[in-house]
Amino acid sequence: MTIPEHGHLLRIFNGESDRYEGKLLYEWLVLKARETGLAGATVLRGIMGYGPSSRIHTSKILRLSEDLPIVIELVDTHEKLQSFMNVLDGILTEGMVTLEDARVLIYRGRKE
Repeated sequence: MTIPEHGHLLRIFNGESDRYEGKLLYEWLVLKARETGLAGATVLRGIMGYGPSSRIHTSKILRLSEDLPIVIELVDTHEKLQSFMNVLDGILTEGMVTLEDARVLIYRGRKE
C-alpha cells in the first residue's frame, strides 16, 4: 500500500474506559480502521488531560483516574479519512475529532 506525500491525520480524543459494542472504543476503532483499509493507526495514552466537562483526568498516585485520556491517530488520504468519519459520527457520544494536513515522508512496511 502506498499513500501520497500529502496525506491527512485524523485524531480522535476520548477516554480509555469508553466502550462500543462491548469492546474498548479505541480497540474497536483501530480494528475498524484496519478493516476499512486505512494506512495506519496508533493509540496514545495520556497522563493528564480534560475535555468539555473540564474534569481533570490524571495518572498521579493521589488522583488515580480509571479514565485517562486516549488519542487515536489515523493517517491516510483525505477521502479515506472523510469516509471513516461517517463511521465515527454514529458511535462517538463524547470526545473530540480533528483533521489536519500531514506530510508523509516515509511509509514502509516489513519485507516478508
